[in-house]
Amino acid sequence: MIYSRNRRLRTSPAIRNLVRETTLTPHDFVMPMFIIEGENQQEAIPSMPGIYRRSIDLAVKECKALFELGIMAVNLYMKVPDGLKDNTGKEAWNPNGLMQRAIKAIKSAIPKMVVMPDVALDPYSIYGHDGIITNGQIDNDATNIALAQMAVSLAEAGADVVAPSDMMDGRVKVIREALEENHFHHVGILSYAAKYASSFYGPFRSALDSAPKDFQEIPTDKKTYQMDFHNSREAYNEVFKDIEEGADIIMIKPGMPYLDIVAKIRAEIDLPIAVFNVSGEYAMLKAAAQNGWLDNDKAIIESLTCIKRAGADMIFTYAAKEAAMIMQ
Repeated sequence: MIYSRNRRLRTSPAIRNLVRETTLTPHDFVMPMFIIEGENQQEAIPSMPGIYRRSIDLAVKECKALFELGIMAVNLYMKVPDGLKDNTGKEAWNPNGLMQRAIKAIKSAIPKMVVMPDVALDPYSIYGHDGIITNGQIDNDATNIALAQMAVSLAEAGADVVAPSDMMDGRVKVIREALEENHFHHVGILSYAAKYASSFYGPFRSALDSAPKDFQEIPTDKKTYQMDFHNSREAYNEVFKDIEEGADIIMIKPGMPYLDIVAKIRAEIDLPIAVFNVSGEYAMLKAAAQNGWLDNDKAIIESLTCIKRAGADMIFTYAAKEAAMIMQ
């Protein structure tokens, strides 16, 4: 005779809710947003249904809608005009640059919104790389200096947290020191500590025109600085170094294909973990849903819950607004 039956705790929605181990709320989400120049401008991104590049005025309007839904953090990316791109990335720390104006506008309109701008040079680079090119290679240390200038400029504009996504060695320390020297003790660093060289970034790169350019004299991909997707133990080294250098939050990217990494790191650290449910993951789900192969709403909630279950404290996801609306 069977006395122990696991199914007893699954017999009704009420019981399942009582014993549920993982809960998902809009407060868990960070919404990535693409900003463009102009006024009253909105451009659809074909590979990411429902996602747009917006001018600052419309981005502010969207942030207000997000905040009302309980999404209290945004992650900003700029679509930089080609004429402002070069090899130094100097537009990234222009006090009147698009990113800086966007941060000021959002913080002015919604002071309680947490603004986490991206810190990387690829949108500003004529080569589409996250770093400065010197003698045909990515110059790690010169890039770190540029990233620190960018981070300070974004802090001056009102950023709550800076999010270096470049994967240069030692950049967290350089950025932290620059923030401290400029009295931005309160500004946090969300470090993309374990960011893999992934094929799932395609829609994002097309949205910003930030893919590496095919020049013979430079690397044609980002594999010399982003992590090899074959590796797991290497993630520990990356994460612990960034913690030692002063990171406040650790990012693991991409999301669902890398939940083994999330779970392993969660078991080893107490710092908050962010996970990026990236553009390719979003695009795949949307394509399947549009073809009737998946239930859109159920798949969104399930996939985001699984990311949190693996150990994420916060989830960067293009489905943030949609998920919050489903929850309502």
